[in-house]
Amino acid sequence: MAKQPEEWHYLNPEFDNTPLEEEEEEEIIWVSKSEIKRDAEALKKLGTELVELSAQELERVPLDEKLLASIKLAQKVQREARRRQIQYIGKLLRNVDEEPIRQALDKLKNRHNQQILVLHKLEDLRTRLIDGGNEVIEEVVALYPMADRQQLRTLIRNAKKRKKPINRQNHSAYCFNI
Repeated sequence: MAKQPEEWHYLNPEFDNTPLEEEEEEEIIWVSKSEIKRDAEALKKLGTELVELSAQELERVPLDEKLLASIKLAQKVQREARRRQIQYIGKLLRNVDEEPIRQALDKLKNRHNQQILVLHKLEDLRTRLIDGGNEVIEEVVALYPMADRQQLRTLIRNAKKRKKPINRQNHSAYCFNI
């Protein structure tokens, strides 16, 4: 095929002879290979967190059917197959908006942390009841109007009477359960 003369561009009305710098250029965002690997590793870690969730917790996370089936399969398999399945889950997560998933996981973790804080507050209250006097009992009754003063006093007395740590823990736990 014969080479066309350079003037041909000038003769063709469809050809735009403006330089490339003057045209509207789309901004090209260059991403390094290391950054791509870091992103893939972060998605794989997210996949691992999803695999470690229970069935009830998975229901609260917005996942499509294919991703959910892959997670359930990863929960069933062991070792190398699990590693490969988690990599596949990471690959599936590349095509999904990960932000709602991360928000749901944060809510689950935060809810767990809040439950732990409530548990610690109740344990502190139990310790104060055992070590304190009537003013602590009145404070508990003010906080929890359904609490029975007589039963609280009986439980506290039994917890104080016991010398053995095992029995004290049992009475403390019983007092905590009420």
